[in-house]
Amino acid sequence: MISNLQAELLPGLGWLALAMASLSLILTVGRALGARMQLRLWGIPEALLAGLVGLLLAPGGPLPLLPHQVLELWADLPLVLLTLVFGSLLLGKPLPKLQGLWRPVSGQVSLALVLAFGQYVVAGLAVLLVLQPWLGVSPIMACLIEVAYEGGHGSAAAMGPSYAALGFPGGQALGLAMATVGLLSSTLVGGLVVVLGRSRRWRLADAAASGETSTTTQVGAGAPTAASAHPTGPATWAVNLALAGVAVLVGVALLAALRWLTAGLGDGVATVVDSLPVFPLAIVGSLLVRLALERSGNAHWASAPVQGQIGTLSADLLITAATAGLDLGLLRADWLPLTVLALSGLAWNLGVTLVLAPRLLPADWFERAVIEFGQATGVAASGLLLLRMADPEDRSDALPAFSIKQLLLQPFLAGGVVTVVAPLAIADWGLPIWTGFCFGLVVLFAGTGLLLARLKPEAT
Repeated sequence: MISNLQAELLPGLGWLALAMASLSLILTVGRALGARMQLRLWGIPEALLAGLVGLLLAPGGPLPLLPHQVLELWADLPLVLLTLVFGSLLLGKPLPKLQGLWRPVSGQVSLALVLAFGQYVVAGLAVLLVLQPWLGVSPIMACLIEVAYEGGHGSAAAMGPSYAALGFPGGQALGLAMATVGLLSSTLVGGLVVVLGRSRRWRLADAAASGETSTTTQVGAGAPTAASAHPTGPATWAVNLALAGVAVLVGVALLAALRWLTAGLGDGVATVVDSLPVFPLAIVGSLLVRLALERSGNAHWASAPVQGQIGTLSADLLITAATAGLDLGLLRADWLPLTVLALSGLAWNLGVTLVLAPRLLPADWFERAVIEFGQATGVAASGLLLLRMADPEDRSDALPAFSIKQLLLQPFLAGGVVTVVAPLAIADWGLPIWTGFCFGLVVLFAGTGLLLARLKPEAT
């Protein structure tokens, strides 16, 4: 019996080892090439280049050196890695104080909601007015901008089975392609936006150089603590990996509890909850673990540099695996709808960032808007990259406001409840009703944000 079990397990373990080793090697090569080409100066993630190297070596690429078994294992990685990214997100940072929290974050939340639900509006209009009449595409295609731009590769991979169950089997591959386009757009176009902001003196640093005083409200927890400065040896890595694992397990437990609590509420609720991935709740697990560490006086266990590296490495592996697994044949067949949706989403995000954000946000509006543009077009890592470009001296309150907003909205958007509900609502209500509903929400959130900005003048 043991020999039979070994005969079944050993080949699977061998393929898993090969898959992880080859993925790590490809990422290492991509990082080395990216460093030599100085891609970071242009805001292009090195992991994206690594993914393109993997795409060349995939079974459908010009140098098909990787076996199908490896690509099949890689296809399961994005969801796991995204969960680890969110599990590590809040572990290394002191939790913000609740006092006076809503005022500096309200505009950030309004902006994020307008961006996300507006993506459903522009996608719905593009499908209804252009893609369905000309190409007869599935109405579920109207979900691709939000799931790919807001959620990135992990969300696109996670939603693939749901799209297939609703009659849109190509949704996962197109979503992954859209996520790659979003990642490129967020860094390249976002970099141009930063240059524009610098030339127009929109940045807080430019205002300070002109003698203007900053009027932003501090919402963070202050300067970095000693926890961010302690050594990062093997023991520190082991402890921090364990903490991230605990955060993920808390998210798994929360999802299991949510499914148990909603089991008797009807098939509709059960469908939504059963389709909900773990990673939106992993950020809650990250918060709870951090809270437990601070309350017990053990916050020094969590190293900000190590948790940052865990998140960065997970995101890089995710992007590499997802890009390498793109279905090129499907992309060649559907390049036109993909282009229409990509340009529609990019135009919406740019318009909201440059027109609405200055009216919603406080004095450091540009830094806050840039990080939201990066998040809403690529992934959170792209937003942080753009923020470092726009605010290298960390003058603004954009980062703490963004982190709090992520905690509030991540369970709902970018792979959360709304992302799961959207294709079900389109299939049940129809695309015109869903698009109109999202338009109403955009008007509501934009109006509320503008009203709050008027009612709450900036402190002096």
